[in-house]
Amino acid sequence: MSDAAGPDAASKLGSGQMFDAIAARYDFVNRILSLGLDQGWRRRTVKELQLGDKPRVLDVATGTGDLAIQIAKSRPGATVIGLDPSAKMLAIAATKVERKHLGDRITLEQGDAQALPYESCSLDAATIAFGIRNVPDRPLGLRELARVVRPGGRVCVLELGEPKQGFFASAARFHTRKVVPRLGALLSGAREYRYLQTSVAAFPPAAEFADLMRANGLDVVAVIPLTFGACTLYVATPTEAQ
Repeated sequence: MSDAAGPDAASKLGSGQMFDAIAARYDFVNRILSLGLDQGWRRRTVKELQLGDKPRVLDVATGTGDLAIQIAKSRPGATVIGLDPSAKMLAIAATKVERKHLGDRITLEQGDAQALPYESCSLDAATIAFGIRNVPDRPLGLRELARVVRPGGRVCVLELGEPKQGFFASAARFHTRKVVPRLGALLSGAREYRYLQTSVAAFPPAAEFADLMRANGLDVVAVIPLTFGACTLYVATPTEAQ
């Protein structure tokens, strides 16, 4: 999070411009800050998609491409679109995709979660990992996910949160509020990591967010707490009205 003053400072938080600033060390810092758990959370997300043999999948807020790559590797016949507002994050994703020899099955595109450039019901599944909290209009972002996925297809939302009860809740809050912004800034050289603390703390409780999904075109199949609720996986399908 930048301390720079000016009318545009607040609008940069969580934006593609902010993630451009931290792209170069994003993967390295996140592995340390999540204690290496983030990749396991992504694997669980892929499992809950319940993909067929040749699915067409959209990964919104794809960042440096980790989830898109895991989806493609999970099904040899899968094609994946990774969409993100940050050009620099996508550049890193492109390098990783090329290194994994997945360029023929993963397409990377710059775009906005609130205006997905795909036809209604044109995709078999969609994901958004650690990105919905950065969407300015969350209801619109959820409606867009519901719109582009075919009936019966799955939409998986993976997001960080703060556990509210138990010993781990106190430890998780300390980690998010104190360790993340300080260690993130130290390792990355960017104070934008303070934004992570505020955005996670401000994200609604799991039950409340699941209700928001239901109100915006998604039937919630499961709400799965991961690592004692430090992260939550929301699994849904588009409502019949979509």
